[in-house]
Amino acid sequence: MPSKVYNEEDMEAIGSDVIPDSQINYNDAIAYWSSVPASVNGVLGGFGEQTAVPKADIVGSSTFLRKLATRMACPDNQTKYTIDMGAGIGRITRDLLWKISDKVDLLEPVKPFVDQMDRELADVAKRGKLGQIYPIGMQDWQPDKQYWLVWCQWCVGQLPDDALVEFWTRCRNALMENGTMIVKENIAPGEEDIFDDTDSSVTRTDAKFRDLFVKAGFKLIASDIQKGLPKELFPVRIYCLKVAT
Repeated sequence: MPSKVYNEEDMEAIGSDVIPDSQINYNDAIAYWSSVPASVNGVLGGFGEQTAVPKADIVGSSTFLRKLATRMACPDNQTKYTIDMGAGIGRITRDLLWKISDKVDLLEPVKPFVDQMDRELADVAKRGKLGQIYPIGMQDWQPDKQYWLVWCQWCVGQLPDDALVEFWTRCRNALMENGTMIVKENIAPGEEDIFDDTDSSVTRTDAKFRDLFVKAGFKLIASDIQKGLPKELFPVRIYCLKVAT
């Protein structure tokens, strides 16, 4: 699914007797995202290039990755394949991932966003860095290669907990030796996950994420809070994960 920044006013906390992720409906999510503009402003829920969000996001991710460079060394003579999950129009690949990878695949089920990728990623393609584009949802993805990096940003709220663990398990199995998964998501500020009926997604707590990482067979290597975002937004946390041994 495309990336989205959640404003607190857009979130709907549901009752404690209803499990938030049980409300997720894939068709509703696709319908919502297909209705928004295929632009940075559209995929970021109105926090586009007229705001500080896109630049702060990329700077934060780049800084985080630089700190982890020695932990992410690629085995000799292997291609550094990356996959951008829920890639939207390809913003993160366009502004960051191609610079650190040999080849970047993208996964995105929303057709207008996939169509926009030809324009957004033209320069990446000219540089020979654009890999395959998978026009499917995360729940349907079956890896066909080994990846150096799996990038999940502002997309996993579209999957219920059980489906997310299954998806991350496939991600884990698709990592090459010393491969890495990065997860960057909004964090619910309280002790409960929060359902958003606008795009049929869940914002999870930090504790929930850490629990699901373990269930999917990952160990947490590093984590940090994204800086420089508007104060009215929920916190955004980035996680670096390796296969648990």
